[in-house]
Amino acid sequence: MNNIRLVGYDEKYAAAAVRMWRLSKEKALGLKDALHSFDAHLNYVTQKLSHSDQIVFALEERENAVVGIIAFDSQWINQLYVDVHYQNSGIGSRLLRLALQEMSGPVQLYTFEINEKAQSFYEKHGFEVIAQGDCDNEEKLPALLYKLPVAS
Repeated sequence: MNNIRLVGYDEKYAAAAVRMWRLSKEKALGLKDALHSFDAHLNYVTQKLSHSDQIVFALEERENAVVGIIAFDSQWINQLYVDVHYQNSGIGSRLLRLALQEMSGPVQLYTFEINEKAQSFYEKHGFEVIAQGDCDNEEKLPALLYKLPVAS
């Protein structure tokens, strides 16, 4: 993993990040994103998410490829995706640690109930489920609300 570099948001990586994100989400949920075109998703990243959240990309230096992305604000992790070929390599953990250092907490996030891999990842990092069954998302899929307990 020495060849993975974390970099702040740069629009030149946005299209590659969206391609990676869509494939990762497709694998995690077992369905294609039928709600948004690639261009709509790219517009969301460049015009909305990049203005509301801090975004960090994980770049594989030899290929100069985007292999991970995290988007977060002061209390919410809004997106965290790792390329399907790089999962379980520590990239997600690095992105999460970096975000947690920047956030003021309490830290919360949603993940889909169907995404057991994400649940395992977040629980390994100390997050706890505080609500379940929320379907107030575009996909209309049941989701879990996680919170990272504040250390006392």
